[in-house]
Amino acid sequence: MIHEYQLRILPEQAADEHSLKRYISSEKGMDIRTINAVRVLKRSIDARQRTIFMNVKVQVFINEEPSETEYTRTEYRNVEGKPGVIVVGAGPGGLFAALRLIELGLRPIVVERGKNVRERKEDLARISREHKVNPESNYSFGEGGAGAYSDGKLYTRSKKRGSTEKILNVFCQHGASTSILVDAHPHIGTDKLPRVIENMRNTIIACGGEVHFQTRMDALVIEKEKVIGIETNTGKVFRGPVILATGHSARDVYRWLFANGVKLEAKGLAVGVRLEHSSHLIDQIQYHNRNGRGKYLPAAEYSFVQQVDGRGVYSFCMCPGGFVVPAASGPHQLVVNGMSPSNRGTRWSNSGMVVEIRPEDLSDPTLQVQGYEPYPDSAETETAELISRTADTGSNGVHTLAMMQFQEQLEQICWQQGNMRQTAPAQRMVDFTRKKLSYDLPDTSYSPGLVSSPLHFWMPPFIAGRLSTGFQLFGKSSRGFLTNDAVMIAVETRTSAPVRIVRDNETLQHVTVEGLFPCGEGAGYAGGIVSAGVDGERCAEAAANYLGIGTGTGSEK
Repeated sequence: MIHEYQLRILPEQAADEHSLKRYISSEKGMDIRTINAVRVLKRSIDARQRTIFMNVKVQVFINEEPSETEYTRTEYRNVEGKPGVIVVGAGPGGLFAALRLIELGLRPIVVERGKNVRERKEDLARISREHKVNPESNYSFGEGGAGAYSDGKLYTRSKKRGSTEKILNVFCQHGASTSILVDAHPHIGTDKLPRVIENMRNTIIACGGEVHFQTRMDALVIEKEKVIGIETNTGKVFRGPVILATGHSARDVYRWLFANGVKLEAKGLAVGVRLEHSSHLIDQIQYHNRNGRGKYLPAAEYSFVQQVDGRGVYSFCMCPGGFVVPAASGPHQLVVNGMSPSNRGTRWSNSGMVVEIRPEDLSDPTLQVQGYEPYPDSAETETAELISRTADTGSNGVHTLAMMQFQEQLEQICWQQGNMRQTAPAQRMVDFTRKKLSYDLPDTSYSPGLVSSPLHFWMPPFIAGRLSTGFQLFGKSSRGFLTNDAVMIAVETRTSAPVRIVRDNETLQHVTVEGLFPCGEGAGYAGGIVSAGVDGERCAEAAANYLGIGTGTGSEK
């Protein structure tokens, strides 16, 4: 017999299966000896009051055993010799597109400009140790994409476009903990996710698909407004329809598409800083306890949002017990991001603190980046030249590449403020709100190091002023949050893509170029690992329909 219960219990009562058995036995009047197992289906923390509760949905197995598998398994068929579909990019959008193609009987040909997930680690270490960024292998480029080594959080609000449960189950099938099926804010962790990604790649190859690393798409092959393949930096040409899942940092792809008449449009994004506190302080604030999280609670999370002068100011990608990392993808850039290991056990907690920016805001003089001069023969110069040569503007009157250029300018100024290294400019939180230079800085998780800098002075007032007001409002709603023991680390710009690669809502093909399926976060249609995975599956199904192949589920228990 199986019973299902929704429980509201103390953290120590939800600590493990034995504790749950004891509670259920006592509360429901059951003989504990008849409870063979308790399986947690959903779990969340209610920290709104001084007493913290866990909301737990459980299955209780009375005198019978649960099934061995806690996740829904997907069967992948052999696709050797089947029609091929090119998948550009091995981030979550590309990987899930490739796996779904296999389900549908198509052969994925994955090309990834970066290295495999293990070899990437050496280049990431070199950024911190030598301040050198490999433009093809970094926190954005390489197997697994930006999420592989910058946290692995799986929370998404996107529920409308596909099955988020399917994405989580596929992760479990490839080695992720089944806790991601249970937790309200699932998280694999940067220490565990690389192995899961390797297993996904191995499934693709074992089924007859191809994966090519250090293979950058340099051009689409277009004939009569139809994509028939890609050209790569290795000299090899791959033929077939293309799922373009290159991520939000592949600016060379945006420039190529724009220069070759493939329709794009400017898209809003959010820009700000990484804000780092002591994790113990965040635990104290969120759990209303001077002793912090205690034995039975995880590192605390927070979420803040305010409207300031008509634009959102909010926390983004919160990393409890995590690190701040250098996330530039090329020279003359300084960008920061956050990550957490699976145990979320570091001394620090951080989040992106960002201001919403819309394309039409670029006409505001307070959003101009002062002191910017592009380097000769650089990517930034190429963007500026494309903008100067064309009057390509959307309905908002803003050039298609204007948001991308704004990102580039702010990242270059930040790099200059960091002494033209990956040493990040930083300022204490209260000093920023009072427009004071920080004469010293607290300990930080950011391994390349910090340099004191007046962020309030050189960041555009549109951003700095709203951030300052937002921090003061957050401090009023959460006592202790606004503190000079917290440090702002600049600059967070890669919250999403600065353009959208425009596609048809029904076919998911590009609006003017047949056989091209813009996919995931880089195309402007997703915002994180899970939503990118969902979009990858949708694009795979669209490619199958394009080739005249029906779509089935391919899943079974």
